[in-house]
Amino acid sequence: MRHEEGGFSAGSVLLSFLLGGMVGAGLALLMAPQSGAETRKRIKEFTDDVREKATEYVGQTKEKVISTVEKGKHLVEEKKSALTAAFEAGKEAYEKEVHK
Repeated sequence: MRHEEGGFSAGSVLLSFLLGGMVGAGLALLMAPQSGAETRKRIKEFTDDVREKATEYVGQTKEKVISTVEKGKHLVEEKKSALTAAFEAGKEAYEKEVHK
């Protein structure tokens, strides 16, 4: 991941923000004056929402990682081909000088 000026990646900052928001919302649910049944219902709704958002975030992150890995593989293949070609050219030049 690319690091920003503060030393944290954008993904880390976003995840921290989301987790902080979730904790705050969970505490608000627990502290609000309401019946036990209502509190349990709201906590279940909250956890379902958090689970959905977390699954979505993980999916997006997975897609980005896969894309980055694929780009990296392609770049390695390009550089490998260029390096092989340069090595072969150097080898041929050496052979020509030796046989002079």
